[in-house]
Amino acid sequence: MAQLFKQVDYNLATIIQNIDVGIIGLPDIQREFVWTDTKVRDLFDSMFKGYPVGYFLFWANGEQNNVALIGTGTRQISPNLLIVDGQQRLTSLYAVIKGKEIFRKNFVKDKIVISFKPLDSTFVVPDASTGRNDEYIHSITDIWNPNINIFDLKDNFISKLKERRQLTDEEIRTIQDNILKLKNLDAYPFSSLELNPNITEEAVADIFVKINSQGQTLNMADFILTLMSVYWDEGRMQLESFSRNAKSSSGTGVSPFNYIIQPDADEILKCSVGYGFRRARMNYIYSILRGKDLETGEFSDERRVQQFEKLKEAQDKTLDITTWHEFLKSLSIAGFIREDILTSKNTVLYAYVFFLIGRNDYNVDLSTLKSLIARWFFFSSLTGRYTGSPETVMEIDLVKLKEVHSAEEFINLLTEIIDSTITNDYWEITLPNDLATSSSRSPQLFAYYASLVILGAKGLFSKVEVRDLIQGGLKSNKSALERHHLFPKAYLIREGVDNQTVRNQIANYALVEWNDNIDISDKSPKEYIKKSLSHFSREEKENMYFWHALPENWEKMEYEKFLVERRKLIAKVISHAFDKLSLK
Repeated sequence: MAQLFKQVDYNLATIIQNIDVGIIGLPDIQREFVWTDTKVRDLFDSMFKGYPVGYFLFWANGEQNNVALIGTGTRQISPNLLIVDGQQRLTSLYAVIKGKEIFRKNFVKDKIVISFKPLDSTFVVPDASTGRNDEYIHSITDIWNPNINIFDLKDNFISKLKERRQLTDEEIRTIQDNILKLKNLDAYPFSSLELNPNITEEAVADIFVKINSQGQTLNMADFILTLMSVYWDEGRMQLESFSRNAKSSSGTGVSPFNYIIQPDADEILKCSVGYGFRRARMNYIYSILRGKDLETGEFSDERRVQQFEKLKEAQDKTLDITTWHEFLKSLSIAGFIREDILTSKNTVLYAYVFFLIGRNDYNVDLSTLKSLIARWFFFSSLTGRYTGSPETVMEIDLVKLKEVHSAEEFINLLTEIIDSTITNDYWEITLPNDLATSSSRSPQLFAYYASLVILGAKGLFSKVEVRDLIQGGLKSNKSALERHHLFPKAYLIREGVDNQTVRNQIANYALVEWNDNIDISDKSPKEYIKKSLSHFSREEKENMYFWHALPENWEKMEYEKFLVERRKLIAKVISHAFDKLSLK
């Protein structure tokens, strides 16, 4: 059996140099740094004491040296070793020794500063007290600064300390020895395993999981992002920036920020790949971007450059802020105005792929496109189209586009897919059966909430629209809208309904203002219904009963019969809302 890896030994200085010149690709210097400074401190402490600190796992990047990069990178050569395991450890070493900034949580730039007390070999994360203490070298980065002579640093440190107190000859020797010992960590030995360039990315991910059970599982997007760091670092940084800005509002200028979805970099990458390559399976894209011919298995530098250019063009359109926000309007039209009523990010990402295709490739009228994608997204969310095997289903959907050549054909294709699933039997049989669940994150439940937004429904026993109540809860300590048991839990227990799953059925929930929820408490429906309806006209009551799918005299029904009847009425409300999303 062929060996899948080889062992190679390095010293620290060689590793740092290989990162500088580009032999080793280190993407994490541009990514969110997750290690604490205390963990970095412990790393240097262990190395200073001569303890082993683990090994690195690299993946050889094939015979692709001295080839053109995408964008305006400054590397001298193209990295041929991609770090797979040990990224945070390698980032820590590089950032401290070279004095490089890293990104903290929320992508705030900062430097890792570790202080060192030469007299007793203590490493600390500096604070106000150590900053004023001449016993410490404030930042060990100075030890490896090429502009600072180590002997001058040592002499200056001792001279400054002598100004404060007497030093014995033994203390001076200890200080000198420990400063030089720290400097000599350049020679600290590391072992690395270098994986064969010809093994598959699935095998690499499997190796990573098996040897590092506490690490995060790698996926194909991780490999592609690493590959982007090698050949198109600017593109990766664009993805990171988009993701960062989508998660927090700067308050000034245009931004991808919104309240519906805050995608990670790898999720936006899926959109670029889906749009640019018409593929959903990321493992294919990884091979393509490496310049591999999927039929012959051969690699080509020219092919790799061409495919990265294709990704660049797709990413430019994907990250266009105007396009992004026009797409988000489609989700709002579909009633999905908050992230917490989404059951699947994939459904959002794939809807964005279709939006990009319709807008850029088929020039579908923008108003028509937003209505079409709103209907498509509602349909995909309601049916859970991309929650089982999302990549497989999306691959099938994208293949169907091969026969599409015009805006009209694009619209007809999505409409046909919808109509083939959403039949009369779906509304009358399938959907009521799907609603027979107690899942708090049911796609059918969230589609019902979205339906109330589409229909302009008011909250139960409220004169305020559900849309306003949902949005009103965005920045308050108490949500303006709450799920309420129509037959309260305590009441059902008193009535002998002991099964919690039965008590928490979707059909027993309604959206009410939180103060009404408190007033209702554990009263029986017969007790609270009369008072709750006393402020509403006959017409308002009729609308309320329709929106909230309440059978007439529901408060007098047996609980099980009420659940059956209400599921049917909820399905009708969803159907009515879906009809409103029809293309004009």
